[in-house]
Amino acid sequence: MIRALIVDDEPLAREGLRLRLEREVDVEIVAEAASGEEAVAAILGLEPDLVLLDVQMPGCDGFQVLERVAERHLPEVIFVTAHDRHAVRAFEVNALDYLLKPIEEERWLEAMSRARRELGLGRDRGMPERLSALLDERRPNQDRAVRRLVAHERGRFVLVRPDDIHWARSAGNYVEVRTDRGVFLVRSTLAALEGDLDTARFVRVHRTAIVDLDRVREIQPNENGDFELLLEGGIRIPMSRTYRERVLTMRARAR
Repeated sequence: MIRALIVDDEPLAREGLRLRLEREVDVEIVAEAASGEEAVAAILGLEPDLVLLDVQMPGCDGFQVLERVAERHLPEVIFVTAHDRHAVRAFEVNALDYLLKPIEEERWLEAMSRARRELGLGRDRGMPERLSALLDERRPNQDRAVRRLVAHERGRFVLVRPDDIHWARSAGNYVEVRTDRGVFLVRSTLAALEGDLDTARFVRVHRTAIVDLDRVREIQPNENGDFELLLEGGIRIPMSRTYRERVLTMRARAR
């Protein structure tokens, strides 16, 4: 079942969406929200699969809702809007789908079909990346360099700020990253991730690992002639001789 949340400040609009969803045999309506604040609480508390999200609401609009929940849970989102043409153009590029009020039946069926397709094929494809890009586009110009990474955690998606990473290691088709909130998987290569990180702090120490130098406590030789980095919390990361001089130079500059 697709667990859906309805968000709209207009009671009649919520009723219309509820009636449409009730016709979908594979959809369970987990809650309704009449404001952005209620939507944030419902998304974080219920972690729905799909949110039908109004754009313009008093106090906290649809974009602000996403910004506030993005680091903990990113559901699939179908935006619902009445007349904001600028938003519609943005949604066409970035959103899973958008629906104009009043909703046409053909567009409703198309949007639900797209939602099923995204949810069924795996949610690492599509919406989280588009939402991440959409949120970053709305940041002030001076903050554009700070990007969010779409990460996996127990079947859901969260956003990780690069500066929060302690270390990163290759893990097949993913990169495993450690933050204060735990270990997450990011669909990326280590080389691509390295380009997203602050080069004054993060350094490649092995062909399979990157670390935040601020979290390195000791550099210890091992029996193979290579080295190990002892990080906060007792974590040990291998460091090959290839990267030793670079690491030592960066640590010296940081002191």
